[in-house]
Amino acid sequence: MFKKSINIILICFTLLLFLKCKESGKRQIEEKSTSSTAKAKQTVYYGGDIITMAGDEPSYVEAIVQREGQIIFTGTKADALAQFEGKAELVDLQGKTMLPGFIDGHAHFGAFSAQAIGAQILPPPDAGANNIAALIDILKDWNTPENRALTGWIFGAGFDDSVLEEKRFPTKHDLDKVTTEFPIMIIHISGHFAAVNSKGLEQLNITAETKNPEGGLIRRENGNEPNGVLEELAAIPYFARALTPKTLEAAELFFESGQNMALSYGYTTAQEGRAMLESHALLSGKAKEDKLKLDVVSYVDYMFVDSLMATKWNSKEYTKGYRIGGMKLTLDGSPQGRTAWRTQPYLLLPDGAEEGYLGYPAIPKDGDVEAIYRKSFENDWQILTHANGDAAMDQMIRTMSKVSKDYDRKDRRNVLIHGQYVREDQLDAFKDLDVIASLFPLHTFYWGDWHKQIIGEELGNKISPTRSALNKGLRLTIHTDAPVALPNLMRMVGISVERKSRSGQVIGEGEKLTAYEALKSITEWSAYQHFEEDHKGTLEEGKLADLVILDKNPLKVEEEDIKDIVVLETIKAGRTVYSVDD
Repeated sequence: MFKKSINIILICFTLLLFLKCKESGKRQIEEKSTSSTAKAKQTVYYGGDIITMAGDEPSYVEAIVQREGQIIFTGTKADALAQFEGKAELVDLQGKTMLPGFIDGHAHFGAFSAQAIGAQILPPPDAGANNIAALIDILKDWNTPENRALTGWIFGAGFDDSVLEEKRFPTKHDLDKVTTEFPIMIIHISGHFAAVNSKGLEQLNITAETKNPEGGLIRRENGNEPNGVLEELAAIPYFARALTPKTLEAAELFFESGQNMALSYGYTTAQEGRAMLESHALLSGKAKEDKLKLDVVSYVDYMFVDSLMATKWNSKEYTKGYRIGGMKLTLDGSPQGRTAWRTQPYLLLPDGAEEGYLGYPAIPKDGDVEAIYRKSFENDWQILTHANGDAAMDQMIRTMSKVSKDYDRKDRRNVLIHGQYVREDQLDAFKDLDVIASLFPLHTFYWGDWHKQIIGEELGNKISPTRSALNKGLRLTIHTDAPVALPNLMRMVGISVERKSRSGQVIGEGEKLTAYEALKSITEWSAYQHFEEDHKGTLEEGKLADLVILDKNPLKVEEEDIKDIVVLETIKAGRTVYSVDD
């Protein structure tokens, strides 16, 4: 049964990891009178562009003051110095820009851990895997005894068949050119596919006699022989084999690498967007050890809510930086991987698909989906729903609408995650259901050209319709879905404003956000999505001193330059948790 397969994959999915670590660089805040590890109990910031993010239009203050992690003053520099000079540490921003700390609308923090460790097999501009030969060279370079000792496998994530010059998946024959002695697993940028070498197939015990699991496909050649490419539920259950650290030391390295990467991109609140038993155990354990340097809010996969939602972690309040915020439901797959469930056929078919292929649902029966929504409404649990294809969103609307009629209208803040192929009429339905739209406009750069090939020019220009959502009165956030894309929030802001593809085409001119709207989507609006607007998201008195310092002001540079803005410092509750100087 499908649910039995799901039970297997949910435990493993948290260890999905991809992509690459943030490129290094040294930029400094000159003459900064502060330690790079901690601020004094009372600090005055001045001398730069301090954007409060409060209100519908940009507003600036000359100075803010934090005391023991809370903002206690915003106003003029003169007033700040008059009240606090000699009583507080003074930090001159030297013309740099300060904003509230960043809150990604949706990501998988538990899977950040190995992004800085695995082989860097992303295509340009993030890495160099633009063809299969380059990908093989990258894997060969990574194949060292020290790296293999981490998990026992050669691994990497982020290869993208839509960008590879060959426009195909690497097979076991390609990966055998790296080695036939050690197992290899590389994961597709969507997180829904893997490719393994011959040794990997042997380790996974996948042979010509192995049947395709329900909801998955083992791609074949020469009759029934596996070619090394695994799809959906034929791939995801095996991710943990290649990606699980073998020692406590390796596990600690994985976690610290992932957390530090998040901090380097300005995260002060991260989301674990599909928490399984293992990911919850990891994050709650790190909280107990007091090792979380930022806040992490988890959304528990619906299969595990009966146990995890009954724990103390299910709370609006953080315990040492961790809490459970609600539950997660996944209704279909990946649009760029062509497993998103659509009402119109894909124009380019994936390997093995027949004409008229629409993708497919994760949970085929409406009654099963309805029961999941009913549980969330009965318990007043916020629910995040992954739906990419319009057929999946039709199912979401049908079932949620039916359930919502049986319950009082409350402030549930349920969220659509991704909505890549959402239709105009569906946006109206989501507005009626009080659903927040957390959209994924990074697709316009990474896969905008590809979408036009697989669904057509007209529909391809309508992906991630952020402007339409705002115009219809929906509450909006945007997200990286990291590790499906790098957790580079300034790149996300810039791409949301530009909406240019890899080839330089504008993907949906009318769907662009302003820079201020894009920033709101990762500050105040995202704080609202997480029920945290009372103490996060803007620089106002009484709120947490969650702060980020940038090398440039996103509101004052050319739109094409926003994506290259660098985080210089991340400050969580008044304490520096990342500095580019360190």
